[in-house]
Amino acid sequence: MSGNNPYGQDSQHHVLSVLVKNRPGVLARVSALFARRGYNIFSLAVAPTDHPEYSRITIVVDLASAPLEQIVKQLFKLIDVVRIGELDPKLAVKRELVVVTVKAEAEERGQIAELVRIFDGKILSVGSDKLTVSMDDEPDKVDDFVNLLSKYGIVETQRSGMVALPRLSTSPTN
Repeated sequence: MSGNNPYGQDSQHHVLSVLVKNRPGVLARVSALFARRGYNIFSLAVAPTDHPEYSRITIVVDLASAPLEQIVKQLFKLIDVVRIGELDPKLAVKRELVVVTVKAEAEERGQIAELVRIFDGKILSVGSDKLTVSMDDEPDKVDDFVNLLSKYGIVETQRSGMVALPRLSTSPTN
């Protein structure tokens, strides 16, 4: 593992799963709250849920900028916030997508393609001297993938930010 994973247990980052009403301006109000209070958002991902009237915002917050309780209290003051949950990294399913354009001379393409295969990634675009690849997995594996690609020369990279849900119980329910 890469050792520089900002989402790990020992970091000052916590994952909040915020269910909000799917209305125009909700994301702007959430991000404005963070900006007004001086809270740092490390990562933010938002999309509608299976119910079109709601969206889920996954926010990775930097606790060095404010205590978690204060962040949650401020979020609950927003009218469109329905539910907030903190996700324990050990009890959550986490995913992140990365798209990377990497330098790829002819003699290196096989090595890069093998690396993409090992990480269950995809080659998205092939240029004369570059490849654009993607991969999604747990954030620490995304870090490892990007670190290994860096030796070839990364031209551009875009990460989605973490999305997460609570891990399902394997115990039978009554």
